[in-house]
Amino acid sequence: MQKPQLNPTPDQTFELVGSGSFDFRKIVDEAARMQHEGRVEEACNQRFKAFQRLMELLPDDEEIILEWNHRNSRAVLELLYATAVDHFLIGDFEMSAAQLELLMELDPEDHLEAATLLAFDYQAMDEQELFDEVINDVSEKHADRLILLLWAGVRREGVLPAGELKQLKERYAPYYREFTAEEHPADEVYLRSIESERPTPEAEARELWLRTESLWQQWPEFIEQLKATKR
Repeated sequence: MQKPQLNPTPDQTFELVGSGSFDFRKIVDEAARMQHEGRVEEACNQRFKAFQRLMELLPDDEEIILEWNHRNSRAVLELLYATAVDHFLIGDFEMSAAQLELLMELDPEDHLEAATLLAFDYQAMDEQELFDEVINDVSEKHADRLILLLWAGVRREGVLPAGELKQLKERYAPYYREFTAEEHPADEVYLRSIESERPTPEAEARELWLRTESLWQQWPEFIEQLKATKR
């Protein structure tokens, strides 16, 4: 098996070249297939073991930026994001945040928009200063930012920020309806839309709910206050 190597490029990035257990494209694809087949725990374990191998490979004393346009290097970034999601979903916010911080070091342009999930991690960990730093990197084009700012308002002051609430109702009405609904079924209509090339705003709103549902089970007061604004 070829020994994995970090090869520098003229653009001051690195290409991670490797085969076998360092063929990260193959690992990411295999784990995705496992998950699609319902072998979720096996998929999560495969991603985490690959993450551990990656940590042994990366140098401690050198800044490494991975080349996004290189197949295996991009897969490393996708792997880091996927395993961070795994840990986020089981409530291990510290591990998820550490993996996302590494991802953003390896990919300062943040092609995968890791800042959004990292902001959820920081808020869950009550790391308010870190949250304030990373929220500036969360795109204003997505409802995620408003949900984060609304939740932060409840966590900090006990109330929903009026300006952000108005924006959610007016600019992102499907998200407001979803986050104040009584049920959020992952039914056939939702699955068909979210797996299509152009998901509906309603499907994207439900995806965000399902992705963050574990937070609202732990901190239900946010959703309770949102629902109260309907009355």
